[in-house]
Amino acid sequence: MSEQTPAAPPATPPADEHRRIEAAAAAEGETQSGFVRFMSSPVGRNLGLIIALLVLCAVGAITAGDRFVDTDNMVTILRFASIIGVVSIGMTFVIIGGGIDLSVGAIVALSSVWATTLATQTMAEDTHWLLMVFVACAVGVGCGLINGVLVAYGRMAPFIATLAMFAAARGLAEIISEQRTQLVDVRELVDTINGELLGISVLIWIFAVVSAIGWVLLNRTTFGRRTIAVGGNATAARLAGIAVKRHTVLLYVVLGLACGIAGIMLTARTGTGSGTHGQLYELDAIAAVVIGGTLLTGGRGTIVGTVFGVLIFQTLTNVFTLNNLDSSTQAVAKGAIIVVAVLLQQRVAVRSSDST
Repeated sequence: MSEQTPAAPPATPPADEHRRIEAAAAAEGETQSGFVRFMSSPVGRNLGLIIALLVLCAVGAITAGDRFVDTDNMVTILRFASIIGVVSIGMTFVIIGGGIDLSVGAIVALSSVWATTLATQTMAEDTHWLLMVFVACAVGVGCGLINGVLVAYGRMAPFIATLAMFAAARGLAEIISEQRTQLVDVRELVDTINGELLGISVLIWIFAVVSAIGWVLLNRTTFGRRTIAVGGNATAARLAGIAVKRHTVLLYVVLGLACGIAGIMLTARTGTGSGTHGQLYELDAIAAVVIGGTLLTGGRGTIVGTVFGVLIFQTLTNVFTLNNLDSSTQAVAKGAIIVVAVLLQQRVAVRSSDST
């Protein structure tokens, strides 16, 4: 019987090699964890947004020169950012709560048309121009209420429910206006909202006030905490005693109110009500919110980040316009930026989960 040679034991690295590998892994984990924690913090996200905004300003100054850095152009950027900014503040709440709204542009159009009908303007002339503001806000709230009920109680996907509202509101706006542009005859409305307060445009003041209210609502109230809870885990929020369906409806109502405010702002700025108002506002609002650091899956977001996101996209649009690039190119660039932002969010989320 032949003698068999025993199998050699598996080679093991020396003890010092084990220690070196463990030390390197620990160092890498600490570095990655620290970086992820910083980039996931509000300070890190806002710092990245500030850097992106400064880079865009530098590009604008290089490519457009004095036309970009001119004070009037800066004011123009803020004025245009104010209207879509109000919509974006409302969109932030809906997305944090785990939803989305594709109908905001159509709601803005419907609000502007309904507020500038002959009947509404006649009553406003007999009473006060604030009646037109009330009508626009009421229309926005009504549309938001319908969206919220369909999503929460009708159990429709937010994408489908708001897509239906997008078609219906835009069509109703065209029916009411008979596909014509309605002129604003109540000059007090135009003069007041297009005027200045303390040397600053009233449009910018409205955006600032809405942003401040949104920040307080999200960060200092029970409503904000419930919004984060519902978006993070609706089942856990329900078990914690939160009326998830009712809260979801309220989120869409808040966004509808924001659309109504934006509708009257756009009406005053253009002096018209039209079924074509608010086109692509859904793209701009979602882009600003996502760039601002709000997760599309819900549960996290900031109002400050949304404000920076609005400024970034409006500055980008201004740079494109000054360089004679058409709107189609702008839309392609915005779509690409949304994709990059979502990919970065996913990457940071994966790293954060791996480090915990």
